[in-house]
Amino acid sequence: MGDEQRRDILEILEDRYQRRSTIITSQFAVEHWHELINDPTLADAILDRLVHQAYRLALKGDSMRKRKHQLEMDNT
Repeated sequence: MGDEQRRDILEILEDRYQRRSTIITSQFAVEHWHELINDPTLADAILDRLVHQAYRLALKGDSMRKRKHQLEMDNT
């Protein structure tokens, strides 16, 4: 993630914090977001606004693309 993207995300989250709902989806576990954001200070700020007072839904199982591909292969 580049500097501009990190600042943009933080700005959006600051504007919405405790005023609006925000939905974030990711294929990466929250535990890995610090390394993906790649800036400890901004990662802390971003995660503070996201994680506190959040409802987290962790989905399990194979991806739908993987299932669809397998069904297509089975039908050929």
